[in-house]
Amino acid sequence: MGDTQAIIAATFLLLGVGFLVANGRLAVEYARFVRRRRGALLTWRAPKPPYYVMQLAIGVALGAILLFNVVRMYRIYRGVQLDWRLFGQLMMFLYYAYLFPLSRTIARGFYAEGIWAESAFIPYHEIGGITWREGEHEVALIVTSRLRNLARRLVVPGAQYAAARRLLRDKIAHHDIHFGGGGLDLAGHDERQDV
Repeated sequence: MGDTQAIIAATFLLLGVGFLVANGRLAVEYARFVRRRRGALLTWRAPKPPYYVMQLAIGVALGAILLFNVVRMYRIYRGVQLDWRLFGQLMMFLYYAYLFPLSRTIARGFYAEGIWAESAFIPYHEIGGITWREGEHEVALIVTSRLRNLARRLVVPGAQYAAARRLLRDKIAHHDIHFGGGGLDLAGHDERQDV
């Protein structure tokens, strides 16, 4: 029985550390959003991901399990002791019940300093290329970074599509976004036409 308890405790410790890292990333991302939201130019809420309600239900279930285990431990030991199982459960609870739903409130779109895509914030000076992908049910802006070999996607609601194109043209006209630096430098090329 002791080996089983040790394996369970080690598993929860590993899960706790993994979720601690995930929680830290979400907390930093939200703090960056709070700092940048005053400079919002054109933003919207991202659509809820698939299985969003199930993820919230997992958070509620983890909260009930955590509460049960804390009460049980308090009755047995007359106080709550450090237990890696509780640490793992607490980190998972914080992720599913608090930080993940909080991260869904981050508005996607255009800010004074850059573009908040689906998975990351890209400052205007890092943008190396922009293209639009028009699908059957959505329009997406694909932004490539000049510093890293990455492309980020931003789904733009139909109601904001025209305003997003105008805003990008203005940012290019004010030289906040510049695509030059590679290939032929054609003096007569207007980068605003690329948007």
